[in-house]
Amino acid sequence: MLDKIYQFLAKPVETAGEESLDHQSERVQIAVCALLLEMAEIDGQFSEKEKKKILDILQNHYGLQKDYARQLTILAEKEKEESLDLWQFTNLINQNFSEQEKLDLVHTLWEIVYTDGALDKYEDYLIHKLGNLLNLTHRQLIEAKLDVLDKFKRRESS
Repeated sequence: MLDKIYQFLAKPVETAGEESLDHQSERVQIAVCALLLEMAEIDGQFSEKEKKKILDILQNHYGLQKDYARQLTILAEKEKEESLDLWQFTNLINQNFSEQEKLDLVHTLWEIVYTDGALDKYEDYLIHKLGNLLNLTHRQLIEAKLDVLDKFKRRESS
Protein backbone atom coordinates (compact mmCIF):
# COMPACT_ATOMS: atom_id res chain seq x y z
CA MET A 1 0.00 0.00 0.00
CA LEU A 2 2.91 2.35 0.74
CA ASP A 3 4.11 1.83 -2.81
CA LYS A 4 0.69 2.84 -4.10
CA ILE A 5 0.77 6.07 -2.09
CA TYR A 6 4.30 6.80 -3.25
CA GLN A 7 3.25 6.24 -6.88
CA PHE A 8 0.47 8.80 -6.40
CA LEU A 9 3.03 11.35 -5.20
CA ALA A 10 5.17 10.81 -8.26
CA LYS A 11 2.31 11.63 -10.66
CA PRO A 12 1.72 15.21 -11.77
CA VAL A 13 -1.33 16.93 -10.28
CA GLU A 14 -2.51 18.11 -13.69
CA THR A 15 -3.69 14.65 -14.81
CA ALA A 16 -7.33 14.69 -15.79
CA GLY A 17 -10.31 12.94 -14.27
CA GLU A 18 -10.84 10.92 -11.13
CA GLU A 19 -7.20 9.90 -10.88
CA SER A 20 -6.27 13.56 -10.41
CA LEU A 21 -8.81 13.92 -7.58
CA ASP A 22 -7.48 10.77 -5.91
CA HIS A 23 -3.93 12.07 -6.20
CA GLN A 24 -4.88 15.45 -4.77
CA SER A 25 -6.73 13.77 -1.90
CA GLU A 26 -3.67 11.63 -1.14
CA ARG A 27 -1.41 14.68 -1.16
CA VAL A 28 -3.73 16.52 1.24
CA GLN A 29 -3.82 13.52 3.57
CA ILE A 30 -0.02 13.45 3.59
CA ALA A 31 0.09 17.20 4.30
CA VAL A 32 -2.30 16.88 7.25
CA CYS A 33 -0.43 13.90 8.63
CA ALA A 34 2.91 15.71 8.26
CA LEU A 35 1.61 18.61 10.36
CA LEU A 36 0.28 16.23 13.02
CA LEU A 37 3.66 14.50 13.16
CA GLU A 38 5.56 17.77 13.28
CA MET A 39 3.46 18.91 16.23
CA ALA A 40 4.04 15.65 18.09
CA GLU A 41 7.79 15.73 17.45
CA ILE A 42 8.54 19.45 17.96
CA ASP A 43 9.20 19.17 21.69
CA GLY A 44 11.76 16.40 21.15
CA GLN A 45 9.59 13.77 22.86
CA PHE A 46 7.47 11.73 20.44
CA SER A 47 5.73 9.40 22.87
CA GLU A 48 3.74 6.25 22.19
CA LYS A 49 0.71 8.13 23.50
CA GLU A 50 1.20 10.80 20.83
CA LYS A 51 1.68 8.17 18.10
CA LYS A 52 -1.55 6.50 19.18
CA LYS A 53 -3.33 9.89 19.25
CA ILE A 54 -2.27 10.61 15.66
CA LEU A 55 -3.50 7.21 14.48
CA ASP A 56 -6.78 7.76 16.36
CA ILE A 57 -7.21 11.16 14.69
CA LEU A 58 -6.50 9.74 11.24
CA GLN A 59 -8.95 6.88 11.78
CA ASN A 60 -11.75 8.56 13.71
CA HIS A 61 -11.64 12.15 12.47
CA TYR A 62 -10.55 11.55 8.89
CA GLY A 63 -12.08 8.08 8.43
CA LEU A 64 -8.95 6.23 7.34
CA GLN A 65 -8.48 2.49 7.80
CA LYS A 66 -5.96 1.46 10.48
CA ASP A 67 -3.36 -0.03 8.12
CA TYR A 68 -3.69 2.88 5.70
CA ALA A 69 -3.28 5.37 8.56
CA ARG A 70 -0.10 3.62 9.71
CA GLN A 71 1.39 3.64 6.23
CA LEU A 72 0.34 7.24 5.72
CA THR A 73 2.29 8.25 8.83
CA ILE A 74 5.40 6.53 7.44
CA LEU A 75 5.08 8.33 4.12
CA ALA A 76 4.24 11.67 5.75
CA GLU A 77 7.29 11.36 8.00
CA LYS A 78 9.46 10.78 4.94
CA GLU A 79 7.91 13.74 3.10
CA LYS A 80 8.34 15.94 6.17
CA GLU A 81 12.00 14.99 6.51
CA GLU A 82 12.63 15.77 2.84
CA SER A 83 10.84 19.11 2.89
CA LEU A 84 12.56 22.42 3.46
CA ASP A 85 9.71 23.87 5.48
CA LEU A 86 6.04 23.42 6.35
CA TRP A 87 4.74 25.88 3.75
CA GLN A 88 4.32 23.18 1.10
CA PHE A 89 1.97 21.31 3.44
CA THR A 90 0.00 24.34 4.64
CA ASN A 91 -0.28 25.68 1.10
CA LEU A 92 -1.84 22.43 -0.06
CA ILE A 93 -4.24 22.51 2.88
CA ASN A 94 -5.14 26.14 2.14
CA GLN A 95 -5.96 25.20 -1.45
CA ASN A 96 -8.20 22.29 -0.44
CA PHE A 97 -9.71 23.02 2.99
CA SER A 98 -12.47 25.38 3.98
CA GLU A 99 -11.89 27.67 6.94
CA GLN A 100 -13.90 25.28 9.13
CA GLU A 101 -11.77 22.32 8.04
CA LYS A 102 -8.65 24.29 8.91
CA LEU A 103 -10.13 25.11 12.32
CA ASP A 104 -10.86 21.41 12.82
CA LEU A 105 -7.23 20.67 11.97
CA VAL A 106 -6.06 23.23 14.53
CA HIS A 107 -8.29 21.51 17.12
CA THR A 108 -6.56 18.21 16.38
CA LEU A 109 -3.16 19.90 16.62
CA TRP A 110 -4.08 21.26 20.06
CA GLU A 111 -5.21 17.75 21.06
CA ILE A 112 -1.75 16.46 20.18
CA VAL A 113 -0.14 19.28 22.16
CA TYR A 114 -2.12 18.38 25.29
CA THR A 115 -1.78 14.61 24.92
CA ASP A 116 1.10 14.81 27.38
CA GLY A 117 -0.73 17.35 29.56
CA ALA A 118 1.52 20.36 28.97
CA LEU A 119 2.23 23.09 26.43
CA ASP A 120 5.91 23.28 25.53
CA LYS A 121 7.40 26.55 24.20
CA TYR A 122 8.22 24.85 20.89
CA GLU A 123 4.67 23.57 20.53
CA ASP A 124 3.34 27.07 21.27
CA TYR A 125 5.63 28.55 18.62
CA LEU A 126 4.65 25.92 16.04
CA ILE A 127 0.89 26.24 16.57
CA HIS A 128 1.11 30.00 16.05
CA LYS A 129 3.32 29.57 13.00
CA LEU A 130 0.86 27.06 11.52
CA GLY A 131 -2.05 29.36 12.35
CA ASN A 132 -0.39 32.11 10.33
CA LEU A 133 0.41 29.76 7.45
CA LEU A 134 -3.21 28.52 7.46
CA ASN A 135 -4.52 32.12 7.43
CA LEU A 136 -6.21 31.79 10.80
CA THR A 137 -6.38 34.53 13.42
CA HIS A 138 -4.82 34.47 16.85
CA ARG A 139 -8.33 34.54 18.28
CA GLN A 140 -9.29 31.40 16.34
CA LEU A 141 -6.19 29.63 17.68
CA ILE A 142 -6.99 30.59 21.26
CA GLU A 143 -10.66 29.61 20.94
CA ALA A 144 -9.61 26.20 19.61
CA LYS A 145 -7.09 25.84 22.45
CA LEU A 146 -9.69 26.70 25.10
CA ASP A 147 -12.17 24.28 23.55
CA VAL A 148 -9.62 21.44 23.63
CA LEU A 149 -8.60 22.27 27.22
CA ASP A 150 -12.26 22.27 28.24
CA LYS A 151 -12.76 18.83 26.67
CA PHE A 152 -9.68 17.48 28.46
CA LYS A 153 -10.91 18.85 31.80
CA ARG A 154 -14.36 17.29 31.31
CA ARG A 155 -12.77 13.90 30.51
CA GLU A 156 -10.57 14.07 33.58
CA SER A 157 -13.49 14.93 35.87
CA SER A 158 -15.62 12.06 34.52
